[in-house]
Amino acid sequence: MHLHPAKGGNDMLPVEELVLEEGKGIVGNGRYYNRQTHGQPSKRQVSLIEREQLAEHANTLGIDRIAPGQARSNIETEGIDLVRFVGKRLQIGEARIYVTVARDPCSKMDLICEGLRKLMDNSKQGVLAQVVKSGRVKPGDSISLCPD
Repeated sequence: MHLHPAKGGNDMLPVEELVLEEGKGIVGNGRYYNRQTHGQPSKRQVSLIEREQLAEHANTLGIDRIAPGQARSNIETEGIDLVRFVGKRLQIGEARIYVTVARDPCSKMDLICEGLRKLMDNSKQGVLAQVVKSGRVKPGDSISLCPD
């Protein structure tokens, strides 16, 4: 788990837990906490990506691995296909999130390895979510679909 730094381009900050606040995002999450878009809460309050997807990209690019936090996501998951939950609510730890969209890979991905940004197109880059119920998230917390 990682927080975005206050200044863009700096390394992500590893943390032992995340505190998610309803309608605002992750407490202490640099540029993205309590961000508004056209007077509405941002769709980018929490970013998530699968470690399996990162391993696949690393393999395709012929590199050892993409280190935790390097792909600039707040939460890196295992054992769940995140893109299939776009438009759905998930319970993660004590919190609930609404998965808004698949992430758009940014140019920083090619700084990890040239070609990574292109590999992340077409739903292979994780998702963005909004916080719909406040709570803490810790490593190893389960992620499950909320019955809506």
